[in-house]
Amino acid sequence: MPESPLFHDRMLSLGLARVSEAAALESAAWIGRGDEKAADHAAVEAMRTQLNMLDIEGVVVIGEGERDEAPMLYIGEEVGTGNGPAVDIALDPLEGTTLTAKDMPNALTVIAMAPRGTLLHAPDVYMEKLAIGPGYAPGTVTLEMEPAERVRALAAAKGCEMSDITCCILERPRHEDLIREVRSTGAAIRLITDGDVAGVIHCAEPELTGIDMYMGSGGAPEGVLAAAALKCMGGQIYGKLLFRNNDERGRAAKAGITDLNRIYTRDELVTADVIFSATGVTNGSIVSGIKREPGWVTTETLLMRSKTGSVRRMIYRTPVA
Repeated sequence: MPESPLFHDRMLSLGLARVSEAAALESAAWIGRGDEKAADHAAVEAMRTQLNMLDIEGVVVIGEGERDEAPMLYIGEEVGTGNGPAVDIALDPLEGTTLTAKDMPNALTVIAMAPRGTLLHAPDVYMEKLAIGPGYAPGTVTLEMEPAERVRALAAAKGCEMSDITCCILERPRHEDLIREVRSTGAAIRLITDGDVAGVIHCAEPELTGIDMYMGSGGAPEGVLAAAALKCMGGQIYGKLLFRNNDERGRAAKAGITDLNRIYTRDELVTADVIFSATGVTNGSIVSGIKREPGWVTTETLLMRSKTGSVRRMIYRTPVA
């Protein structure tokens, strides 16, 4: 068997941006229309079409679900022309289907690419997550700490009062105790209804977003995508898989995960250089959403490479019929 071509992230990055852009453009027709499934389907079809134009030998390791659950971009689906490097693909064709359907902020199309075997094959279960931005010593905050202790430790490292810390948390009934404890420290909380990949990315640019820390449980696949973003932007993320029943433990076994209590660091979720692209669908604090004007449509994409630490904000304006 001939060796797979090398993973040239610089050459592949622009192609990856086109993938997320195409998904955003197709899902934009469903903004505010109240139809989550139609918005997601449009993004999936566009993303798959663009991926299959890339000269890669790609396998979807984080996708729309198992093969029997998702007709396209399912876990294990092969994408690309087959004429390039062997790569892992992690994607969320529309992160924030509800946000799109209701025309709420921070809906994104998201995709990451890395050499084969370097992205955690996270099963579709919950993951407890904790993330902070760049510039802090490893272990400044940990999942072993109680939530109030995390706020205290981050404030000390930042050299500020606990009341100056703002945390991002998904607004869910399961987080009621977490929210109560964080607020007891005097810290502020920005509650989000959906989109925890965007929530984690907020930590990487606190001067723009006002978010210092993300915590709480959400989808494990989204945890891998968030780790890919932080590997490019800087920052720390810790994740621990959460299992509610034997079926979910079986999913972990199928994915090759044997240590069910392991706490993963950023560089264990994403073990090699990665490229990451996110395009705005609705307006948000990370990127602008789709903008329409007579004869034109404009997107904004965040394109990043961990190898160089480069972060590009790309504006794409294209004519429409």
